Amino acid sequence: MKIFMIHPHDLFDLSEPWTIRIKSLAREFIKVNHSVKIAYFPLHLKDLKKQRFIWHNIEIIPMDRRRGINILFKNTVKLLREIKWADIVHFQKCFHYASIPAIIASWIQNKPIHYDWDDWETKIYFYGKPASPLIGIYMWILERALPKFVDSISCSSNRLIQLATNEYGVSPKRTTSAHVGADLTIFNPQNKNTLIREKYRLTGPIVLYLGQLHGAQYAELFIHAVSVVIQWYPTAMFFIVGGGYRLSELKSLALDLGLRDKIIFTGFIPHEETAKYIAAADVCAACFENNAITQSKSPLKLAEYLASGKAIVASNVGEVRNMVGGVGILVEPGNHLVFAGGINELLSQPALREKMAVLSRKRAEEKYNWPTTAENLLQIYEQVLKGYEFKKLRNNIHYQRKQSSTRGKV
Repeated sequence: MKIFMIHPHDLFDLSEPWTIRIKSLAREFIKVNHSVKIAYFPLHLKDLKKQRFIWHNIEIIPMDRRRGINILFKNTVKLLREIKWADIVHFQKCFHYASIPAIIASWIQNKPIHYDWDDWETKIYFYGKPASPLIGIYMWILERALPKFVDSISCSSNRLIQLATNEYGVSPKRTTSAHVGADLTIFNPQNKNTLIREKYRLTGPIVLYLGQLHGAQYAELFIHAVSVVIQWYPTAMFFIVGGGYRLSELKSLALDLGLRDKIIFTGFIPHEETAKYIAAADVCAACFENNAITQSKSPLKLAEYLASGKAIVASNVGEVRNMVGGVGILVEPGNHLVFAGGINELLSQPALREKMAVLSRKRAEEKYNWPTTAENLLQIYEQVLKGYEFKKLRNNIHYQRKQSSTRGKV
């Protein structure tokens, strides 16, 4: 199968780590002998000037993410040429500069198109202070409309599936689950847990938070929990692994709470490097509030914690309970005191951490891995392609009958 994938962000810039999803899925498709091309939208103009190149046996094609009708037209024309090669077109997220050209080009080329919906983007945009309410309204319209214009849709959480089928009018036959996964080789309990300890000269317990420091990520809950945990475990150290526009704000919060020497902020690091930090941790944290965003999210950090065989404390909201329930500690969302209590429970019980480590890895091997998600997608691709072949056959028979009827009259 020839799969043409489209992502509206930069696959290779550390500030946009959510592209891990499409890169991981593409590599899984390659492993099972499918052909893949990816169109992406680099952050910097200098990267746009690069020619197409090969990455992990995948052809990578840069597109233009600047604003303007002329840019939208150029992207549509470019995709018209590119997707002629494909059997199916797959695009992720609702951002107009990628999704609209993908829809138009697929329709003109008569190619089936699949929409991978992994986050409720409108809610995320309106979190905090949006740059422009008009852009938010435009995104809201587009996010509701896209499911009606595609042949199939995958959702990363049960809540998004409910939205698509119950509120946006998508037939359940056209939907599939595509939860997050982890690379079971990179994130593995066998990874050495001494590298980070030696780098920072640490000997006490380590508690880790992994994630983007952007809006709707709630790392501040972790920082407030740290201020409680150190009262029980003054020798513990805490990591916040990741970067984003809130980094300075969160560092200031840590300073105000007297935690400057207790929390290590790594900033952006390559995705593969995060496995070393997770390996060093005794406890891994995923804290959230309870709202429409978190109810719809399928957190990548949890899949990677699970695959690494770690004891996990997580807020009990949305997809989190499906991922961690029975293998980690779930606590009330939005409450840093009970979150601190969960961390304390694990730090105080080494035997419980060891038990959870085994269960976590098993959960990742059974479900939360990229091969499983890729297989779900391939199944719905096959279903869509069969429908297209049937439609082509039906139209061809109809055309032949019409031609025969016309010749008979003559």
